[in-house]
Amino acid sequence: MSGIISAVGFCNHTGPGDLSTLDASLRAVADTGADACEIGIYGEEIIAGGRIVEERLQRVAAIAGQYSFAKLSLHGQIVSNFMDRENLHLQKRVVRAMLELCDRLGAGVLVHHGGAAQLAEGESAWDLDRMEREALHEMADVAKGYGTRIVLENIFTTLPGQYRQTPSEVAATVRAVGHSHLAALIDFSHAYIESSFKGLDFRQELRAMAPVAGHLHVHDSFGLPYTMKTFYHPAEATALGIGDLHLPLGWGDIAWEDIFSELTFLPDTTLIMEIGAERFAAEQPACLQRARKLADLVNTRAQAA
Repeated sequence: MSGIISAVGFCNHTGPGDLSTLDASLRAVADTGADACEIGIYGEEIIAGGRIVEERLQRVAAIAGQYSFAKLSLHGQIVSNFMDRENLHLQKRVVRAMLELCDRLGAGVLVHHGGAAQLAEGESAWDLDRMEREALHEMADVAKGYGTRIVLENIFTTLPGQYRQTPSEVAATVRAVGHSHLAALIDFSHAYIESSFKGLDFRQELRAMAPVAGHLHVHDSFGLPYTMKTFYHPAEATALGIGDLHLPLGWGDIAWEDIFSELTFLPDTTLIMEIGAERFAAEQPACLQRARKLADLVNTRAQAA
């Protein structure tokens, strides 16, 4: 595949941290016929105190080296947060280590979550934005040295009173940093949920992100914020339609074909479906087929322009 969207695939299923399931999880992605894979490296015990554990890295490299994905990306820490005042120095140490992992494993992209914080007394949102932007620029310089790219993912509000950038504000951050080794990552379900929560126009938020987006997370939902959080099984949340469900395409109500018929992204964008085989192995082949058609909508339009 070539064009604006150059590869389509899945994330792997993150294991218990001891690398025991890594091979099987990568094989499951490869067996779908996907040409891209995103490894949830955050879930493996491979970094300690900001330092790479060399023996573990060698094991990961040996496992990952068995597979010939056209595009490999690493998902950084779920708790990654450059608005974390107290732990910012630790956060940056981990990102530095993650970027080294990208280099040594042949991954061209590191996924990094957009920041969040509770505003302290006398503090403004701009203070947090500036902190994040300065850290992103510093880490993008590190990424440049490795020839990789950080992609900043839009997340949704998770706590009362939390400061969290909207998707369009994430795009503004990427534009403000203005670094060739930083791009935005559109998580469509996250954008849907945050737009519902804040009363925003979902499609307008996507339009703001698309021109600076170089990585996509695709999975379905109904865009319903977490009006309840206690579920005894993921299927209960699915039944209610509440939250970030990571459903197969078509199970929610995101208008995928309409969206991909309109938007375009940065060249060499990867589309990753966060639709896990642990729940939806039977649905993955159909999702892959549909996602490739979505990519074709973007690429065909770009070629005709």
